[in-house]
Amino acid sequence: MSRRLDLPIGPELAGIKVDTLLKKHLGLSGTVVRRIKWLEDGILVDGRRVNTRFVPCPGQVLSVRLSDPERRSGIVPAPGPLDIVYEDGDIIVLNKAPGIPVHPGPGHFSDTIGNFLLHYYDSQGIEADFHPVHRLDRGTSGLLAVAKHPHAQEVLKSQLHTPGFRRVYLAVCEGVPSPAAGVVDAPLGPRPGSLVEQMVRPDGKEARTHYETLGIYGNRALLRLELGTGRTHQIRVHMAYLGHPLTGDFLYGAEAPELIARPALHSAELNLLHPVTGEALTFRVPMPQDMERLCVP
Repeated sequence: MSRRLDLPIGPELAGIKVDTLLKKHLGLSGTVVRRIKWLEDGILVDGRRVNTRFVPCPGQVLSVRLSDPERRSGIVPAPGPLDIVYEDGDIIVLNKAPGIPVHPGPGHFSDTIGNFLLHYYDSQGIEADFHPVHRLDRGTSGLLAVAKHPHAQEVLKSQLHTPGFRRVYLAVCEGVPSPAAGVVDAPLGPRPGSLVEQMVRPDGKEARTHYETLGIYGNRALLRLELGTGRTHQIRVHMAYLGHPLTGDFLYGAEAPELIARPALHSAELNLLHPVTGEALTFRVPMPQDMERLCVP
């Protein structure tokens, strides 16, 4: 099942080259056009292959292939659980379980979202490779958007850290922040001597996190957080910088296996503009039980 995008040629589009139609009227980037123009069925007019210099006539239909003719990621399909919140021909939105990595890497060759998605695509006859839009740490649960083809991935990535693509997180932290709401504006960079840790440092990259206290449960607080930027471990480092590391955060706070087996962080809301239609989409998923158990009066 391949994904194509069609453009009927009306009188107002007469005399315009295919290259311009693809870029200006279908919104494809030069990179995507260069990829598809070499494919046998990459660019068609009324079912016949044409090059980018071709000028279609009124009444004809320009059709372009968006889906991958072959997988280049090298990811091996493997069965695994997927909680699909939304799916269409261009994107899929998942509710990621905690403890599952998004990308294959050392020690995780066949047990990641990438592996599970490619297995799912194969089972459904969907022609697609793994095109992630953003990341979630292995321990973080919640909403994750994945594109089904390079065009959707490019468009959604261009939305990151703009009002068109908003991510809202819920977290449980140690102690109660004061003030109860605010913005952490502190640059982040790698911690010397560590392969994974980040830290606040004056020569780091700009990083902003908005937080709001939603509830207080003993010596812990439930927070709503929104990212102004998207740095590695941003919420975890910023909350530790405030003196309120996330409960269970082994890297920036303290392990608490008797309470929760991971940092208490959940991607609860995702807002994006659909990469093809431009429609504003909003998704929400509730906190998982391991975090709910921390929010008992």
